[in-house]
Formats: sequence, C-alpha cells, structure tokens
Amino acid sequence: MSQPPLFRRWPPRNKELIQLYSMNTPNGIKVALALEEMRVPYEAHTIDITRGDQHRPEFLWINPNGKIPALYDPEGPDGHPVSLMESAAILLYLAEKTGEYIPLDPEGKSACLQWLFFQMGHIGPMFGQFGHFYLFARDKCDHPYPLKRYTDETRRLLGVLEQHLAHHEFMLGGSYSIADMAICPWVDCLETFYQAGDHLELDDFPQVNGWLERCTQRPNYRIASQVCSPSKQ
Repeated sequence: MSQPPLFRRWPPRNKELIQLYSMNTPNGIKVALALEEMRVPYEAHTIDITRGDQHRPEFLWINPNGKIPALYDPEGPDGHPVSLMESAAILLYLAEKTGEYIPLDPEGKSACLQWLFFQMGHIGPMFGQFGHFYLFARDKCDHPYPLKRYTDETRRLLGVLEQHLAHHEFMLGGSYSIADMAICPWVDCLETFYQAGDHLELDDFPQVNGWLERCTQRPNYRIASQVCSPSKQ
C-alpha cells in the first residue's frame, strides 16, 4: 500500500506505530481508552471536529463518513496495513488483536458483542440527540417535543443499565471489558459535558452511578479523556 493520504496532513513520527485520528468526544475516548488499557503503543492525531478537520479529503480517505475516531495499523492481521473506521469496530479489532478485554468463550463473547451493539445502536445515538437538543439547539428549536423525547429515551436507557448493573459489577459481570469502555464515556458525558445531571435526575440510577465511578476511577480513563484534546494542540 502506498503512503496513506492522511499522512500528508497528519504525519506520523514513527510509521511503525498504530496511528489514532480522533478527538476526546465519547466515541474518541473509548478507543483511546482501549489503546491505553491494552498497552498498545500508538500515536495520537487530533481531528478537531469544531474546525471541520473531519471533512478534509485526507481524513475522508480513512472514513468516507467523516466521523471520528479512525485508526491506521501498519501491521494488520496478515502483516499488511489496515485502516479502520467506526469506534465499535475498532474496539473489537484491538481486543482481538491483543486478546484482551473480550471473553474468549463463545457465550461470553456473544454477551460482549450484544452490549457493544447496544451502545452503538441506542446509547450513542440517543444520548447524542439528547445532548444536541439540551445543550446546542436551545436557540434553534423552542418546541418542547424533541427535548422531551430524547430526555425520556435517555432515562429509559439508563434504566436498562440500572437493572442490569444491579446484578453485575461491570457490564459482563466481574470483568471489565470493551463493553464498559464503549458505554462509560457516554454515560459520563451526561454530567461532565452536557451538565444535565439535574435535568435527567441521574441520582435515580445508583447502580449506574456506582459502575460509572468504578470505570472512571481507573487511571487509564483519566489519561484517555485527554487524548486528542484540541486544547492540548
């Protein structure tokens, strides 16, 4: 494979390392978190979505959908370079590459994938829509319906997690996994970024809050939350 176009815009310092192209949003944090937890050497390149970096032709080479994060591994499964888009696909790739944070038995792996897809199909889209109407669209949409719809759905999904975590220390039981890495940053951002704790009445979900504390107190979570931060460019 010839040199990737995005190397021209975001040149690697060491081409032998995995290259992460991201920003510290919930989807970006979860991939940085996986890299840190799995102790995978990598270089991070900030894609500032507030400036439109994700729409540059160089970035669209690795993700035609223009979304972060993306990852380039110069040594893929067959020894050839591989590029990846979609955060859940990247988590799964890294877990299988390292053999870490995903169960090896079929039943455990199935459970992990179900919760991973639950995050991608429900928590990410719905929490994201909630944040849009709660934080960013107040001066553009004064109709109460969208905010109520996504508030109700966000609380419903938190209720699903609450019921599950009443019987599990982590999403898969006693073991921290890529399912926790995927879900945690989205739950965390409800308060830390959207500042919607009171609006969502997050105190109604003590099991979720306890799990969130266990996840966010891991040293690598604090590191990952600052990877690809535009403020550190």
